[in-house]
Amino acid sequence: MNEARIPYRVLKVRFREGLVGSDFTHAMALLEAVPARQAVNPLMSFFCSGDLLLRWRAVSGMGVVVSRLADSEMESARVIMRRLMWTLNDESGGIGWGAPEAMGEITARHATLASEFACILVSYIRPDCNFLEHPVLQRGVLWGLGRLAHARPELAADAAPFIHPFLTSSDAVHRGHAAWALRALGHEQLEEQAASLSRDSASFLFYMDGQLQEVSVAELASGKPPAG
Repeated sequence: MNEARIPYRVLKVRFREGLVGSDFTHAMALLEAVPARQAVNPLMSFFCSGDLLLRWRAVSGMGVVVSRLADSEMESARVIMRRLMWTLNDESGGIGWGAPEAMGEITARHATLASEFACILVSYIRPDCNFLEHPVLQRGVLWGLGRLAHARPELAADAAPFIHPFLTSSDAVHRGHAAWALRALGHEQLEEQAASLSRDSASFLFYMDGQLQEVSVAELASGKPPAG
């Protein structure tokens, strides 16, 4: 099927304006109006943005776009998933900012892609597999697993013992994302540490449903923020 080609620069400007606007639903609808394969590159370019809202909403947008693409062109969607995986490979020459979050968002939205790629996302926190040592990438993996866990807990269940050690990380984002993910999985060790987590007042900007909100680790552990 031939698709009218929209210039990349035009899409970047259009997406940037839409994604940072006040209406998140409108921003996602804007993406729906663009051929999925054309939307991918502009969205990925925002994964390195210094604007946190733009960066995170681009992750949401990637979930919308790739899940839609998978419904009509599954192999094209798989290619994009492999591309995200490649950016996390040392041989890529990059760092892979945003890739774990995007994988989590996509697998939360699309059942078939989840069944095929959830295990890859889990592998990024397994010391015996593809463990990512960069602390910021670990934040992204934990958020991605939490997003998957709240949508499809059965596919994230194997990650629980590997998420658990992050509850005692010196990084509050690690602790918060780990607690949020384990809350979705009903992990017993989260309950065992409930007392200490309930006193963890360290806070950071947490993203969900198009919004950034400052929350504490204790709030995430209690299940207060939206599950997604």
